[in-house]
Amino acid sequence: MKTRVERLKSIVTEAGEILKEGFKNPKRVYHKGVVDLVTEYDLMIEKHLIYRLKETFFGYEIVAEESYKNSDYNFNKAIIIDPIDGTTNFVHSIPHIAISVAVWEDNKPVMGVVYNPILNEMFWAVANEGAYLNDTQIYSSYNKELQNALIATGFPYSKVKRGSEYHWVINTLGKLLPNIQDIRRLGSAALDICYVAEGKFDGFYEIGLKPWDTAAAMLVLLEAGGKITSPDGTPYMPTDPIIVASNGYIHQQLLGYMYNS
Repeated sequence: MKTRVERLKSIVTEAGEILKEGFKNPKRVYHKGVVDLVTEYDLMIEKHLIYRLKETFFGYEIVAEESYKNSDYNFNKAIIIDPIDGTTNFVHSIPHIAISVAVWEDNKPVMGVVYNPILNEMFWAVANEGAYLNDTQIYSSYNKELQNALIATGFPYSKVKRGSEYHWVINTLGKLLPNIQDIRRLGSAALDICYVAEGKFDGFYEIGLKPWDTAAAMLVLLEAGGKITSPDGTPYMPTDPIIVASNGYIHQQLLGYMYNS
């Protein structure tokens, strides 16, 4: 497994050079939805990753944000790719962006890499072998009081329709905010979850994410000692509509503001 994860990290590092080039250069921006963006660099990075990963990981299905067209997701033997998590940040030259790649086997994450080459932050983990930021092992925070907790979140693209997800976000935020230290909304779910793993944040929640947003970062957090569930406390899968992640200590308190919001 060590050899494979080093290979995975190397491939993601290569893709990071494309992201760094795009970060400082003009970009062609396209709309996948009203506010959902994609650039030529998303496509270039995804193409590079798929080509290089197929050389090392034989027989795995590739589940990548910009090219995966199936309505069902395979977590039995799959590589799950987000070429740029935080494309809106990327377009606006905000350096909270990451390449996210996860390897799943038997419906469980076995390896994950979340890499922000702009800030030189590579979060990575192997199942049962700990979580790391670059070469340093990381652990989630020991804060046990929700009132002292810094919580991260995000807003779904469906907000423009002001439907049920929009109202869930507004209602949850209104209930939670007076009972925590503060909220941060930085624009990359993968990095936000890794920041919980590192202890910068104490928790994270969001509605409407896709598997490529969470598939790698969730392993990093779990290996750092954190906890991830759905709002009802059941184990989280990347196809679930809502993710609740924390350092573990405040998890039940945090869930109290999520369920039946």
